[in-house]
Amino acid sequence: MTRKVRLQVALDFVDNSRALKCAREAVEGGADIVEVGTPLLKAEGLDAVRMLHKEFPHLPIVCDAKTMDAGRGEVEIAAKAGAAIVTVLGVASDTTIQESIEAGRNYGCQIYVDLLGHPDPVARAKQAADWGAAFVGVHCPIDDQMAGRDPFDMLRRVAAAVSIPVAVAGGIHSESAPAAVEAGASVIIVGGFITKSEDGAEAARNVRKAIDSGEAVATELFKRGGEGDLREILSKVSVPNVSDGFHRRPPLPGLRVVTAGAKAVGPIYTVRTNPGDWAKPVEAIDHAPEGSVLVIDAYGAPPALWGELATYSAIQRKLAGVVIHGAIRDTPEIRKLGFPAWATHIVPHAGEPKGFGEEQVALRIGGFLIEPGDWIVADDDGVVTLPKAHAVEMANRAMDVLEKENRVRREIVDEGRTLADVIELYKWEKQ
Repeated sequence: MTRKVRLQVALDFVDNSRALKCAREAVEGGADIVEVGTPLLKAEGLDAVRMLHKEFPHLPIVCDAKTMDAGRGEVEIAAKAGAAIVTVLGVASDTTIQESIEAGRNYGCQIYVDLLGHPDPVARAKQAADWGAAFVGVHCPIDDQMAGRDPFDMLRRVAAAVSIPVAVAGGIHSESAPAAVEAGASVIIVGGFITKSEDGAEAARNVRKAIDSGEAVATELFKRGGEGDLREILSKVSVPNVSDGFHRRPPLPGLRVVTAGAKAVGPIYTVRTNPGDWAKPVEAIDHAPEGSVLVIDAYGAPPALWGELATYSAIQRKLAGVVIHGAIRDTPEIRKLGFPAWATHIVPHAGEPKGFGEEQVALRIGGFLIEPGDWIVADDDGVVTLPKAHAVEMANRAMDVLEKENRVRREIVDEGRTLADVIELYKWEKQ
């Protein structure tokens, strides 16, 4: 017998109006189940459940309460608001899960046990099934997604251990949905791929097609990567995206873009030298790996240590750009070459090649520690560094910011609205 795999859209908005708009698109595109995501539930309360139940009376509405205590009471109020399915965390006590399941029987709703964070998800899934849960769910949380992880290995283990339907959530999109089906999912929960898409209906259709056909439907966005994907991801995002995604990270101070419209992305090759001493920077051109960005610390002062001839050399070596905490010259020629360059000073006079300094050492510029192997993204808005320990997370979070902005932009432009109106800004001002 063929397993019917259902598509659930997770509405992780913080306002009902945007959630409802996206829910309509998702259902039009083939979503079978509509979820009031935890952020929406916290922001709008059970009114979100009531709203979606009224809009889609024939579809199951999930209240993603992630209940940890007071199971009977929380299930009761969610069911009375119109929820057909209520989530309880697998890390809750045995009593809370059992009480939730019993309350579900009393109030006519099903209990979904989310295995998020449990030290033994397989064992907990078996217990939940024995107690009468309708679903168990394997969940790769957003923060783990940003680190490049996925839920599929755990999904296989859980699906092999229980006979009840297993749901899966965690960054799933039209390319990865067939892998979720193959791994044993009966419910595929999709959030950002639909909710951040400029066209939620089309996104849902693509996931539905991938589920039903077993063949991936290609997508440019909504994918999270690892270390090997850093250049590809960072080439798609802007410096503001990186800044927004990592707690409004400031740029390196004082740097001016030399080649407007150019962008530099790559691992950092560091150089420390004295102002105007261009020996080590020129030698570093020969030593830096292809695709890297030179970051040169000359204490933020002239004379120039880089110019047209150094730029030609860097192009020959296929370097991705240069960032100079110091001075540069020959800027008209560098602009004509289109080479990505930033500096704190533009001056006509150069220094002498005395050879002081070091390559591939830790630098400290404007309070930022910069080490060899860190990553950098630079464009017209400035220069930000990504410490190698956090580079994957920062890149994935930057992509998340880009995707969210795409959806908001579409709502502003296509619907003739303003930013304050779309995001209901006044409601969220600090009281």
